[in-house]
Amino acid sequence: MPAITSTNRPNEEQVKAMRGANVMSASSQTTTRSNFTTTLIKPTLHQSRTRFLPIEFDRNGRAFPKPDPQRPAYVQDYYKLRTDCLRTGTLFEDSEFPADDSSLHFSSVSGRPSQYKWLRPQELSPDAVFDVDGFSRFDIQQGLLGDCWLLAAAANLTTFPVLFSRVVPDDNDRIQGGRKGVDYAGIFHFRFWRFGQWYDVVVDDRLPTLRGQLAYIKSSTKHEFWSALLEKAYAKLFGSYEALSGGSASEAMEDFTGGLTEGYEMQAAPDNLFEMIEKGCNNYAMFACSIEAGAGEMEQVTPQGLVKGHAYSITKAQAVDIETPRVKGKIQLVRLRNPWGNENEWNGAWSDKSPEWRFITEDTKRSIGLTFEVDGEFWMSFPDFRKYFDRIEMCHLSPDCPIALQESRFAWRQSAYEGEWVLGSTAGGCRNYPDTFWHNPQYVIRLDDPDADDADNLCTMIVSLIQKNRRSKRNKGITCLTIGFAIYRVESNDLQRKPLPREFFTSHLSVAKSTFINLREVTCRFRLPPGSYAIIPSTFDPNEEGEFMIRVFSECPSNMQENDSAIGIGTPAETDLGVTDGQRATMERLFIEVAGADGEVDWMELKLVLDRCFREDIAKASRGISQTYQTRATPLEKRSIPQTATVPGTGLERSICGMWTMLQQLFRDVAGGDNTPVPPHANGSAGEQTELIQNENVTQVHANPVNPGFSKDACRSMVAMLDEDGSGKLGLMEFQKLLTDIARWKGVFKQYDSDQSGRISPFELRAALQSAGYTLNNHIINMLMHRYGSKEGEIWFDDFITCAVKIRTMFDIFKARDLSNRNEARFTLEEWITKTIYS
Repeated sequence: MPAITSTNRPNEEQVKAMRGANVMSASSQTTTRSNFTTTLIKPTLHQSRTRFLPIEFDRNGRAFPKPDPQRPAYVQDYYKLRTDCLRTGTLFEDSEFPADDSSLHFSSVSGRPSQYKWLRPQELSPDAVFDVDGFSRFDIQQGLLGDCWLLAAAANLTTFPVLFSRVVPDDNDRIQGGRKGVDYAGIFHFRFWRFGQWYDVVVDDRLPTLRGQLAYIKSSTKHEFWSALLEKAYAKLFGSYEALSGGSASEAMEDFTGGLTEGYEMQAAPDNLFEMIEKGCNNYAMFACSIEAGAGEMEQVTPQGLVKGHAYSITKAQAVDIETPRVKGKIQLVRLRNPWGNENEWNGAWSDKSPEWRFITEDTKRSIGLTFEVDGEFWMSFPDFRKYFDRIEMCHLSPDCPIALQESRFAWRQSAYEGEWVLGSTAGGCRNYPDTFWHNPQYVIRLDDPDADDADNLCTMIVSLIQKNRRSKRNKGITCLTIGFAIYRVESNDLQRKPLPREFFTSHLSVAKSTFINLREVTCRFRLPPGSYAIIPSTFDPNEEGEFMIRVFSECPSNMQENDSAIGIGTPAETDLGVTDGQRATMERLFIEVAGADGEVDWMELKLVLDRCFREDIAKASRGISQTYQTRATPLEKRSIPQTATVPGTGLERSICGMWTMLQQLFRDVAGGDNTPVPPHANGSAGEQTELIQNENVTQVHANPVNPGFSKDACRSMVAMLDEDGSGKLGLMEFQKLLTDIARWKGVFKQYDSDQSGRISPFELRAALQSAGYTLNNHIINMLMHRYGSKEGEIWFDDFITCAVKIRTMFDIFKARDLSNRNEARFTLEEWITKTIYS
């Protein structure tokens, strides 16, 4: 389920749409979209995140920097910075998160002088300390910032010391006794999880204050500062304090633990919600809940003592024995905490000192840790909890966290993959687009054993789909994509074909699905029979690009695998060759004429031969590009160039034009007839041509109208593919081999260029290369589309030939060293550079 911010709530229709995310459906196969239009203030990650040190943990929870011999020098290393400060006798000042308004706000602010003053802990209290007798959920109190969701997550975190020390390292300075000891440097570090990676975030101890008091999070003990410093590090992670105003407790819980979050609207929550909470508490899950606030109701206190629009944490759930004069049995109770930590507590049944507690034995009271203090923590019955609260969010710890590693029977098993949706390759859209849906990344997971306590012999599976790094790009007009996923039951015979083809999805119904919604994360819980399932994550519309991370938590062992083809060389499909015997003979004669006395051609001479031989294919591509730019050009896009202008007149450019004139003459002398390339002024004014050259959306190969034909890169790659002696030239026999390859590749291209436009359509590159004998997986196809695809995801003729040449060359280099045929090759560094740099 998508997370709801604590300061912005969806309307009734949006709530209904989100509730649908937990409904499994196999009857309706039409996918609908839910647009969540609340103002999402917090960006995904501060753009300077490369300055945060990536870290890893061992089985005992000890942290160490992630090995990286090429780590940039500007990455902030806490231990190095602290040592430098102690050596020079200075207090640390963080230039990456300065003590000024730029660290407070990311939106525009007035030009008035700032009212905030940045002070160090010792300047705020003569008895300042990092913590007072350890860390407690009662330490944290909210300030002026609307980040109660962060407080709720931090309060939960304090209840698990092992997890807390992962986020708040034990080796932070203690600021003991209000005196700056010899080992105090004014620097602290905290650790947060982001999309599968932990980062170490360094901050100085300067904190924003108003009128001599901390402006934001503070401790209930005035001279304790760990919570304020934690908030500062989290603000730095996202770029500013303002970025923390309005968020979801589930996001913070995920960032503190690396766990997986799910959420439910209370009216649509499953019947076994209490069992889920109780089981989660026993497995160290973290919880947050809230009451919906209408217009003008934010932080309004209800008659029952509860605060609307506020994030509460759940610290315990237990069914306890109760005995009254009329009834005996068990009652389900939950313990909650208001992050304000004040007198705003539940005042109904089972509240502090309510008469219901007399029906519970003293032993039971001690076992559940019952206390009656004005601390914001209280108990209530589960029926009342469901009645008065509107939403619950829970974060399940991942199996690689320290607590799970110490437990012999931890509940969850995790599988995770990172992937991307790429235009014309893996961005296939939802099931409404059957022709492209099957191109999306596919993941297969097997659930072998039902849950131990499931009466229906079903398996629990929680699927989380996170789109990465979208909110940090909002300044570029990029927002969250509308994402979701569908789940299909698969049998062993279905998995013989990798990936699952179009025919599978048009003949099978999904067994489960999510709602498509434009939020960072979509999470759903399912109960499914044992078996194998294919999960298809996608955007709602095709050709929407983005990165994602998909995670699956299950109670039974599972092993998720990407359902993709293995890389290899096969037999090319039989196609009509793109070159006849007569054309081949003509090409060979042309080669001999161009080669001259030495009988060899370099890349420039090869270009003359190929451009002449394949001029019809090149002309199609050139016409297609001209049409594209005639339809796309707008007055706003055109450059202001006088109509009398010619090609720009720098010395280098004039030299290039002179060289082109010489090549034209050579071309006419060799080929004969009227084969003069189209001059710059043939299809429009010089100004229009110059505008075409300068348009940044066209690749260099096609953008220059005075340089049609095969690109320099393509011709050089062809020479390198067959140039065994490294001379940079091809002889006749090598040219004949090249013609054979090009003829086959041209035949394949014509097969997929059904409209004879000189380009193949999006999503066809993989099939075309397979017809040419090369089986590649999504990862490589994505890179090829990034490298050779147009803005529309199309592949032009010369780009396809270049692509095929590169692939053929890479296979040849590898197979020449895979002497044992074990899919392994060995190269020295010099050999690897020699082979790859020339190809």
